Amino acid sequence: MDERRLKELIEEKKYVTLKKELEELNQVDIAELLEKLDVYTALLIFRMLSKDLAVEVFSHFSVEQQRNIIGLVTDKELKYIVEELFFDDMVDIIEEMPANIVKKILKHAKEEERSLINQFLKYPPESAGSIMTIEYVDLKKHMTVGDALNHIKKTGLDKETVYTCYVTDENRKLEGIISLRKLVISDEEKTIEDIMNKDVIYVHTHDDQETVANIFKKYGFLALPVVDKEDRLTGIITVDDIMDVIEQENTEDFQRMAAMAPSEEKYLDTDILTLAKHRILWLLVLMISATFTGRIIMKYEGVLQTIVVLTAFIPMLMDTGGNSGSQSSTLIIRGLALGEIELKDAGKVLWKEFRISVIVGFMLAVINFFRIYLFDTVGPLVAFTVSITLFLTVIISKGIGSLLPMAAKKLNIDPAIMAGPLITTIVDAISLILYFKIATLILGI
Repeated sequence: MDERRLKELIEEKKYVTLKKELEELNQVDIAELLEKLDVYTALLIFRMLSKDLAVEVFSHFSVEQQRNIIGLVTDKELKYIVEELFFDDMVDIIEEMPANIVKKILKHAKEEERSLINQFLKYPPESAGSIMTIEYVDLKKHMTVGDALNHIKKTGLDKETVYTCYVTDENRKLEGIISLRKLVISDEEKTIEDIMNKDVIYVHTHDDQETVANIFKKYGFLALPVVDKEDRLTGIITVDDIMDVIEQENTEDFQRMAAMAPSEEKYLDTDILTLAKHRILWLLVLMISATFTGRIIMKYEGVLQTIVVLTAFIPMLMDTGGNSGSQSSTLIIRGLALGEIELKDAGKVLWKEFRISVIVGFMLAVINFFRIYLFDTVGPLVAFTVSITLFLTVIISKGIGSLLPMAAKKLNIDPAIMAGPLITTIVDAISLILYFKIATLILGI
């Protein structure tokens, strides 16, 4: 079903057909379709869905749509939604809602859930604890395979995943894991201890979400256990939750690389004052730092007055240096994010970028020499001055572009901050100093 078909059935009031066709769709697709309707029509269709499907669809709505639905549904409807939502989805919703909506949700949550929600909300915003769920299957090592399968049948419907089960002792200390596949193919008389995997990869509640995402990418897990400082199993993180984190981290990196403060709000839903606030700080920093380049030009004003033609090549040198540094920084930032590059690889990275910069810089310098000499009608010494400056600028800018993100990582700063705009500002100043020093030496000014 597409948007046109949906609106056609609504206009013709063919609600029986509409309900039938919607329930054949995936809940994500239903949520997307309802997002395109006005809130009252969306609520009308939402109420037509079966209760279980409605809960699934609700969990895939945008924060704004969830807020609208919560504000319009009856207490009885909200109570059912809250009771049926997976725990981590409920926590995610509460984190995004204003206080009046949170109060309304918590009113319908069970007492034990309310205390757990408060505990979850105290975890740092970007920690493993803030995205985990408590809805996992736990087993004991003395259980037989048959007992374990019966336990899963009884409790599995209320769990977010049953594909991986977690073995804990009486103090909830994590002792091992076992997959549902292994349980199904094993002899029913065997104990869990005999067949469980004791070499468990896990994360701690205060580990950064980016660390968790890297583990998921490295091992291809569907779920990952989360333990506290005493190695007691606190919850699990599922792959669907970590996919949201990866998307969020990538968005933040892009925003920082464009010299903007990160924001989780959608562009069209964000007011212009908020967008301006996110941009102005970095623009001010870059503008003030760019005054250094102005001061350098003023210092060598005499050089420019002696050979005015040198002024014409300043933009080209600065742009090439900035672009060269940005190329290197982008690759290094991406490598650090994916775990392909580590801090101990700084020497290898610098040596590799140096060799690349020599090749690239030499080719650009040679082409630039003949371009200036033949088409700009300047003498060979001026052409050589510009070209040798270009060669050295490319080498230096690629070195800076590769090392600054690694230095940021060492200082526990997001490497994405050391991207295009900041590197360009630094390289601009260096390239100008080089240019005027080399011009003074070669042209004897």
